Amino acid sequence: MRDEHTVICSPAVFELITEDAPAVRVKVDLTYHSRDPFAVQASFRTGHGSAVDWVFARDLLHDGLITPSGSGDVRVRPVAHDPNRVQLELSSPSGHAVFTTCAQTLGEFLHRTFDAVPPGREYSWLDFESALSELLHNDAARD
Repeated sequence: MRDEHTVICSPAVFELITEDAPAVRVKVDLTYHSRDPFAVQASFRTGHGSAVDWVFARDLLHDGLITPSGSGDVRVRPVAHDPNRVQLELSSPSGHAVFTTCAQTLGEFLHRTFDAVPPGREYSWLDFESALSELLHNDAARD
């Protein structure tokens, strides 16, 4: 499976939630690479020409569709008053943001990733030799 490679991309719309202003729609590109089978990348298109990328654990997003999940920098949970939406709370040294998005859209994207790389089979997609070689190469470059 290491020789195979699958990339799944899906556009989504997230809404940035603030206390004192209407929600702001943000285009987000969700991407899954089978070479990094535990992760999902979300590229937030801010309208300033460049994207802000976050990487999430695939399981965290999945669990957050059903029950509050995560701690620290990323928390995901169903929206209490709207079961059709899910909330993502992101924290970093440069700020804090709360988004909501369509639970069905996120769920369908995740379903496609699980079809490509089933849960529990992620390790069979990892190329340990390549990763070790890259680590050793980077370590030697620092010396």
